[in-house]
Amino acid sequence: MSGSLNITAATVEPGLLALPWDIPLENWPDDTITALPKGISRHIVRFAQLDGYVIAIKETTDEMAQGEYDMLRNLQKIEVPCVEPVAVIQGRTDSEGNPLPSALVTRHLKFSMPFRALYSTTLRPETAQRLVDSLALLLVRLHNVGFFWGDVSLSNTLFRRDAGSFAAYLVDAETGRLYDSLTKGQREHDLEIARVNIAGELMDIQAGGKLDAAIDPVATSDRIMASYDTLWHELNDPELLEQNELWKINKRVQRLNDLGFDIEELSIKTDADGTKVKIQPKVVDSGHHARRLLRLTGLDTEENQARRLLNDLDSYAATVSLLNLDEEVVAHLWLTRVFEPVIRAVPENLDSKLEPAEVFHQVLEHRWFMSQEQARDVPLNEAVRDYIENVLQYRRDEEVVINPPTGTFTAAVDIIRDEDDFEYNDEPMPPRGADEPVRDWRDLV
Repeated sequence: MSGSLNITAATVEPGLLALPWDIPLENWPDDTITALPKGISRHIVRFAQLDGYVIAIKETTDEMAQGEYDMLRNLQKIEVPCVEPVAVIQGRTDSEGNPLPSALVTRHLKFSMPFRALYSTTLRPETAQRLVDSLALLLVRLHNVGFFWGDVSLSNTLFRRDAGSFAAYLVDAETGRLYDSLTKGQREHDLEIARVNIAGELMDIQAGGKLDAAIDPVATSDRIMASYDTLWHELNDPELLEQNELWKINKRVQRLNDLGFDIEELSIKTDADGTKVKIQPKVVDSGHHARRLLRLTGLDTEENQARRLLNDLDSYAATVSLLNLDEEVVAHLWLTRVFEPVIRAVPENLDSKLEPAEVFHQVLEHRWFMSQEQARDVPLNEAVRDYIENVLQYRRDEEVVINPPTGTFTAAVDIIRDEDDFEYNDEPMPPRGADEPVRDWRDLV
């Protein structure tokens, strides 16, 4: 390694020193980099393994590398969904002493994908809509904490599956600015950037012949405006109530919780004659269900996954006569008797296909489809076996896998030691929404 490196990092990472920083990133040897799908970037980006996990390395200028590193650290402190900054590498030179660009190092988000990796041949309308809706939610969360993105796009976002939806994570913050709060003009400017960029990205896919004919790029990009406005007004608008409508206060709180948001405080003011009440919620952030699930079980999941797992937990409590027990005790029984046996049933060579919470969600979906097709209540352990043999093994790996194991797939045998503990009759799944496809969920991305 030539020259004197300057490494800024929040934690000690000795493995960083072993990487070939004296070589331009685009020329790094194949035995150093890891092949992973990545989105479009104006910079050279490569992936590499570091002490058991994968990092993303981006070449940029000194100022932009340091600025983005600091911004990502600040966003993490306020629990904004974004990639984790690892280090800034400055002072790079090649073997002849010529200066090389600085590098920003971030930790690769496990089970995440750029949007161009979310379709194999054609981007379906349902997938495009779910991607735009998840980006709208991310933008609302960013704006609520005073973050102006400045370059909102699908390409600058990573997506993780979230129980039939997607959870969006900010991956490129180099144009971002953090303020105490944003003006309406700043928010609208960010939204317009998003609308134009999304339309352009979809048109690019359309030009490549990989966009479903039913998708209108402009109409789909306009969807982010409507999704954003609905969320923003629900979260931030005050509500004026009559004195005899105070029951609506709890209803407003419940609506926010249903959207996945918690409330830190609720401002309630009456008018001069006391006939009207104005309520103004102060929203903390998304993650209401995820925080409850984490508190009860220790499982750290996405919001919709948490909602689905909590529904199953509540169903378990109701159907095995555990309603008189403490919630924490019921949660422990569900975790050990239901959730963990399902996850342990997945063979080791398949555990990188999906993250555990998504596997459990899809097993429940699979069980429901099997029950509908066979007109009977399919036991959970039977659904698990069928899902592993006929669905999971054919999925692509969505976790980062380096030198993945090879060999013949072997279905799990005797995955349940105590079937009486494992099986219960849960409630039927809710009916499909009007905009949900009729086709089997396994046909969707």
